[in-house]
Parts: sequence; structure tokens; C-alpha cells
Amino acid sequence: MIIANILRVKGAKVIDVGPEDGTVAIARTLTQNRIGAALVRDAAGEVLGIVSERDIVRALAAAGDAGGLTARQLMTRVLYTVSPRTLIGEALAMMTDRRVRHLPVLDESGQLAGMVSIGDLVKARIEEAELEATELRNYVTSAS
Repeated sequence: MIIANILRVKGAKVIDVGPEDGTVAIARTLTQNRIGAALVRDAAGEVLGIVSERDIVRALAAAGDAGGLTARQLMTRVLYTVSPRTLIGEALAMMTDRRVRHLPVLDESGQLAGMVSIGDLVKARIEEAELEATELRNYVTSAS
């Protein structure tokens, strides 16, 4: 299975925040959308980075108070990305190796096509395994 299959079901909508949005606004955005990370985009729509719950927690641990920080100060600037054609296993390996939980999906022209989370990928793998088990049961049943 490939990333495009997940995006067909999940959709391509990506939640973002502005670079000057504060910690509380970011936390509200994450909470309201029930997500763990949002892309940071400027007014022109250019992706500057990603800000996650983990980034906020790290800032709290380092400073004791992250309330006055902006997305620009909190965000992770290095983005690891996948394409719609990336295999789910490859994306999971990338997440494990890079210790990230979210991957922006860029199409062949480099345009944002969506974003997947570790939860999206695990869910897809479970569904894949369940389908395979059902098909094997049906095969064994029909062969008897």
C-alpha cells in the first residue's frame, strides 16, 4: 500500500499555523483539530517548518514557560517528506529512523499534497493485515 491510498481516505487537508502565532494559539489549533502537529506557513503559503506537541513540551522543559514563544521559535525547521507513491513501510521506517511522528506529502512537482501521521500509517498497516488474514481464511475455507 502507498501513501496515496491513505490520502484518498483521509483527504489532503493540512492544518497550518502562522509563524507569529503564539504557543496558546498553536495548542488550541492542535486541540480543536485533534492533531499532534501543524505545518508552519507564511502568508504566501510557503512551508517554513512544523510545530508539534513535542516541540511545545521541549520548550516548556527548557524555559519553564513557553507561553510567549511563537511558532517560528518553536518549530522544527528540518522537514522529512514523502511522496504519494512512497510505500507505507518505507514511511514507517523513516519515522522510526528520524524519530518523527508526522510527514508532509509532496507531489511530483514539490507541492503539498497532504500530511500523514504515525497513527495513519499504523492504521493502514493493521487494515492491510486484517484484509490479508480474511483473504487467507477465505482461501483455506474454499479449498476444503
